[in-house]
Amino acid sequence: MLTEEEIIAAPEDDYMNDEQLAFFQQRLSDMRQSLINSGNNEQIGNLDTERAADESDRATQEEQYWIQVHMKERETNLIRDIDKAMHRIRTGEYGFCEDTGEDIGIRRLLIRPTSRYTAEAQARRELQTRQYATA
Repeated sequence: MLTEEEIIAAPEDDYMNDEQLAFFQQRLSDMRQSLINSGNNEQIGNLDTERAADESDRATQEEQYWIQVHMKERETNLIRDIDKAMHRIRTGEYGFCEDTGEDIGIRRLLIRPTSRYTAEAQARRELQTRQYATA
């Protein structure tokens, strides 16, 4: 199995060769397993159990509950993104921008293995989202 340093040092014409794909598949698999393991250990508390008598304590409990729900949603979405990335590895589309078809880049994939876009394409998408959200 390649190391991060070996992947970074690889020539550009080796981009997304079998060894690199195996590296990212293992990284994604490890990320997924870690999320599943952490999700199994953490359960979202029930809001109805042990309601605090004090109003501020109840507000704190409710805020903590919604934070847990939000974190669980983020984990679920990340697992979905990991599964999609693993599918792209199987179909030979991993590492290439869904908008432009260009290489996403090894460094970006090392930081965010679920990336679907180049940094430029992602910035463009975020700008468009912000512009349409304010319109």
